Amino acid sequence: MTPPISDAEIAPRARRSVIVTGAASGIGRAAALAFAAQGDRVLIADLDADGAEETVRKITATGGVALAAIGDLGEQRVVDAVVARAVAEFGGIDVLVNNAGVMDRMSAAHETDDAEWERVLRIDLTAPFLLTRAVLPHMLTVGAGCLVFTGSEAGLRGGAAGAAYTAAKHGITGLVKNLAVMYRKQGIRTNMIAPGPTATGISVDSHPDAQGPAVVTSLIGANIGRLGSADEQAAAIVWLASDAAAFINGAVLPVDDGWSAV
Repeated sequence: MTPPISDAEIAPRARRSVIVTGAASGIGRAAALAFAAQGDRVLIADLDADGAEETVRKITATGGVALAAIGDLGEQRVVDAVVARAVAEFGGIDVLVNNAGVMDRMSAAHETDDAEWERVLRIDLTAPFLLTRAVLPHMLTVGAGCLVFTGSEAGLRGGAAGAAYTAAKHGITGLVKNLAVMYRKQGIRTNMIAPGPTATGISVDSHPDAQGPAVVTSLIGANIGRLGSADEQAAAIVWLASDAAAFINGAVLPVDDGWSAV
């Protein structure tokens, strides 16, 4: 009879280097905590210094390894600093979770001013692109890596948000698919979750008399299931970055209680 394998004979799981953006709260914080709980080293990148440091404290209090990098990821110098710190502190970057984002005001196109359009596109589409572009050379050097994006139901349909957010999240959906095709032969996988309504504390500053909110609210109210939790979204992110999802690339995974199936 074959003797049982002792714990000493089992190779320990490598501790990965993970960047999670928007991890000062909500889905990002839940994802950072989940990665850390399985032994990964996590860099929290966020504009909210207090929230980011609180996430770090939650991780280190349980013996995990985490650090915070504060700044606006829509600025190239901040992106460069985040990547440089992850490489310097952790020796490389194995996983990037592009989670940070903001909502629009649910404005229809004719109600969307330049400021709303530019802010949402810069944070929700340009910033993830900048960080991905900065991380890719490090992943290409080692021939491996996972990119996971937090998209949205608004990246799958036209009636889940305003014009700016819908355009940005459709852009993320396209970027994810392009990255998956471009880099699959270099060992880099790219996937996206598409959350349905989730309890994260994000509010929408919309005018009640505007056309956009009236249309979108009626559509969402008629079709969504229950409200999801940040932990449920984070579980999907961590799974997509795991070896269990090794053959999954270019996927858009709705995490929405069946909303996308309606």
